[in-house]
Amino acid sequence: MSRSRFFIGLDVGTTTSKAVVFTESGEAVASGRADTPWTLTALGTELDPRLLLISALDAVAAALAFCPDGEIAGLGVAGFAESGVLLDRHGEPVAPVIAWHDTRDTAELADLGKLVAPQEFSATTGLPLRQQWSLTKHRWLVDNVPGTRNAVRRLNVAEWIVRGLGGDEATEQSLASRTGWLRLADRTWWTDTLEWSGATERLMPPLVTAGTSLGRVRAEIGPDRLSGAALTVAGHDHQAAAIGAGAGRTGDELDSCGTAEALVRTVAPELPSQVVADLADAGITTGWHAAADHWCLLGATQGGLALQRVLAMLGRTRADLPELDAAAMALTKTAVRVHAPAFGKIDILGVGDGDGPEHIWRAALEAVTNQVAIIHDAMSELSGPHRRLVATGGWSRSEAFIEARRRRFGHVERPEVTEAGSRGAALLAGIAAGHHAHPAGGPLAFELDSPQTAISENHL
Repeated sequence: MSRSRFFIGLDVGTTTSKAVVFTESGEAVASGRADTPWTLTALGTELDPRLLLISALDAVAAALAFCPDGEIAGLGVAGFAESGVLLDRHGEPVAPVIAWHDTRDTAELADLGKLVAPQEFSATTGLPLRQQWSLTKHRWLVDNVPGTRNAVRRLNVAEWIVRGLGGDEATEQSLASRTGWLRLADRTWWTDTLEWSGATERLMPPLVTAGTSLGRVRAEIGPDRLSGAALTVAGHDHQAAAIGAGAGRTGDELDSCGTAEALVRTVAPELPSQVVADLADAGITTGWHAAADHWCLLGATQGGLALQRVLAMLGRTRADLPELDAAAMALTKTAVRVHAPAFGKIDILGVGDGDGPEHIWRAALEAVTNQVAIIHDAMSELSGPHRRLVATGGWSRSEAFIEARRRRFGHVERPEVTEAGSRGAALLAGIAAGHHAHPAGGPLAFELDSPQTAISENHL
């Protein structure tokens, strides 16, 4: 009788690291979590990369504690982007990791704007010229943390975790696309922004696609059961989630419906630079996908947070959603209007004597749907129509939420997938291990138009 084989998907998130163990057919059998160890300082939000590695390993250990007997054949690591780890020649971190949402780099952003115009920056990198990307935070570190001058290597967070488990150093393309250093069109490093930020090409490991084999877990690191497991970087968490939800082919669009709602559309890598710049003007980033030979369009709102706030205002919890949803769906329409920004005042207008919580809830669902429709319509206008719309995440379990999306967008698929980011990371680990850790067909199938391959082997 053959021994069971499992794959682990580790999603290193802004709030928690989530590790999920999957069978070869993509079925989740165990999971674990650990908090992301941020520290709030007088300067902003940062963390010690060593503590982050410990936290990620704690999440994996917690999942393995409930994993059935069998071989752990592979581990894929996805995670948040923009934040980086700087290492000296001994492989030790020389600076803290600055959070992607930290705003200490305001002056650096203004200075970058003197070097490159917003339109040129967007057309070259696929990113709006704003705070968030790696290059301005790197410039801040160079100017304010003397130890960064000893750095010989720079890794994104997921790449740091893979290295910490014994894997090879690499730069994964979807994470590289969030730095402000990568030329979108040809996947080469942009010398102008590297030099401006105090970085060099020598800091960057070889550029690879997600699913590239990066070695195996060393025996002396982590839980015993991990020893020998194939390692890979699974890329940016949003793109890994698209793969995990089976939405990784050209024209597929993932609606990741969490606290922050993200639209992730997979497109062919052929949009003109002016279109890329126009997308950036609409707040939509264009970058290389975790799926090989594809680009990813990404736009986000805080619609999920707004819904949670409205739900609390109504004195309801998630447990009350089935009843509230049913009442909202029974309405033909509502005259109530909700203006629900992510932060600040929520305005509820037009409430009549006969209106109840269901009218307000229906209006809130329509409001956040209209917000995300602005992003969706801009993507379609500039890059062509979508092929499929796939919804995952906590709010996708709300029937009224899905009905509102179907009224606006047409057919919406809702696969039975939880922790899609971890699932995508595990599927990519299966590729790195030389196995197929996904069903052969059906709604949960892992589908790509081409195999995952390394882009380059340019060790510097």
